[in-house]
Amino acid sequence: MDKVGIGIIGCGNISGAYLTAMASFPILDIRGVADLNRELAEAKAAEFNVPVKSVEELFADPKVEIIVNLTIPKAHVAVAMLALDAGKHTYSEKPLGINFAEGKKLAEAAKARNFRIGAAPDTFLGGGHQTARALIDQGVIGQPVGGSATFMCPGHERWHPNPAFYYEVGGGPMLDMGPYYITDLVNLLGPVSQVAGFATTPRSERLISSEPRNGERIPVHVPTHVAGMMAFANGAVVQIAMSFDVAGHRHVPLEVYGTEGTLIVPDPNKFAGPVEYLKKGGSFEDQPVTAPYANGNYRSLGVADMAHAIRSNRPHRANGDLALHVLEVMEAFHTAATSGRTVTITTATERPAPLSDSIVDGRLAK
Repeated sequence: MDKVGIGIIGCGNISGAYLTAMASFPILDIRGVADLNRELAEAKAAEFNVPVKSVEELFADPKVEIIVNLTIPKAHVAVAMLALDAGKHTYSEKPLGINFAEGKKLAEAAKARNFRIGAAPDTFLGGGHQTARALIDQGVIGQPVGGSATFMCPGHERWHPNPAFYYEVGGGPMLDMGPYYITDLVNLLGPVSQVAGFATTPRSERLISSEPRNGERIPVHVPTHVAGMMAFANGAVVQIAMSFDVAGHRHVPLEVYGTEGTLIVPDPNKFAGPVEYLKKGGSFEDQPVTAPYANGNYRSLGVADMAHAIRSNRPHRANGDLALHVLEVMEAFHTAATSGRTVTITTATERPAPLSDSIVDGRLAK
């Protein structure tokens, strides 16, 4: 197999999930990990038995074809631009950027230089979500009418070891969790055409209760409760709520409604999960999940798909057009909230191609 060299920049909390999952994909050749905090990179390299390098060494390595950018959100575009300058494709953790303008600048730079960009989330490629996609494509719900997307919790300062960036510009529940939900909805329903929304910031600071910063107070610079509506190009209208201010609730993460039935879709932050279908006049029933990647955390599946796409010269699924569209939609909620008007989305994107179920030894089919 003609492997694709991978360089990972950023060895924070999420990097362990990526490195664990990458072992499932033989096409990925991890050439090294890097972080501005050398000790952090050395610890991660030792844990996963991969080389530790400087950022400059990864950029200079001719065998590195994709830079996987796991830095904090406000550094995503800057690091990705450096990767393009170094002649590399780049795949970022979500979101693509902290605002639409910088995301668009990155997308335009990649196209001008003929390099690929990609971005998380790739959870929509998981077996549960691909099963829901297949059911919608088969027409079991009829004409899509609407849906609901809900993520609400008390805040990440309860568990994250360094949660301050969640409350800085580039953070907040919409940019942090919205990518999972909106990306999956685009996978299921297609692109968004209009957005209406409201946003609020109930608290100006948060108290950390996780270690090692337990007891420290951090300022809040972004809205922490965002709610609104998305009108899709296919006519469906979906309500959404993303919050770091809710003690608890009983909403399921994602529902899709149609003229002939309703689908309960798995948590978009996970690859796996049950799919339930209610046919009009009936009751909810579990649906068989036969699509692959439905039994674990495959974070980096999007990177593997990108690597196979490079080798076979086809589009990759967690691509820059999709990530930029989702970024514009997320920013539109804040624009709508501050302006009091409905925002028309300017970007277009294709629904990602369904993931083939022809998988052998962890390798994605072409």
